[in-house]
Amino acid sequence: VTHSIPACIGSMTINGKQLDNESPVSIFAVNKCYETVQDGTFFDGSGFAALVREGYKVRSDVNITLEFRTTAAHGVLLGVSSARVDAIGLEIVHGKVLFHVNNGAGRLTASYEPRGTKSLCDGKWHKLQANKSKHHISLIIDGNLVHTDNPYVQSTSADTNNPIYVGGYPADVKQNCLTSKTSFRGCLRNLVLTKGQHRELFDFSRAFDLRGVFPHSCPGAEH
Repeated sequence: VTHSIPACIGSMTINGKQLDNESPVSIFAVNKCYETVQDGTFFDGSGFAALVREGYKVRSDVNITLEFRTTAAHGVLLGVSSARVDAIGLEIVHGKVLFHVNNGAGRLTASYEPRGTKSLCDGKWHKLQANKSKHHISLIIDGNLVHTDNPYVQSTSADTNNPIYVGGYPADVKQNCLTSKTSFRGCLRNLVLTKGQHRELFDFSRAFDLRGVFPHSCPGAEH
């Protein structure tokens, strides 16, 4: 066995002596255990998850669905870019969710802002769906639809071939459709990207780079 166990371990004794796990000699990728835990992936606000090392091709159509839970008003949710301007990006900025798309002719943004006293940063789960269909883009948050007109109707394909970065991205990586560099702090679950009939549910434990991300559990409440 070469991989770690996704579990909590406590009260370990060797030869009758209890080990002190509060002050280890060294520690790597070990998080706290929580009395109440939920399915999902915890992002501690310091890093990101990198998926699809060989590069993800957005092209003309993609539908992204995920659920998020946070108390922070800023944070990167997802970005796929290219060496040129073509890219897509999802982020939370000042409590609003923004979905950016650039098919090569210019950036287009669909923005969702909760009304009244409602907040997307209330520590509760919220459902997000972002859809790009050629030059049309739309955003659905908790069943509320936002779409935007696109003046660049001739440009329909986002020709990306870079990894999918979730919850943030490395400092040396360019993201043409993200305005924020703030890493997400909170929990994500059920990330699905659909292209036509092909539906892919992403398992964060299979990411090729994980920094500040704990793929198997979320604390039941903010600690």
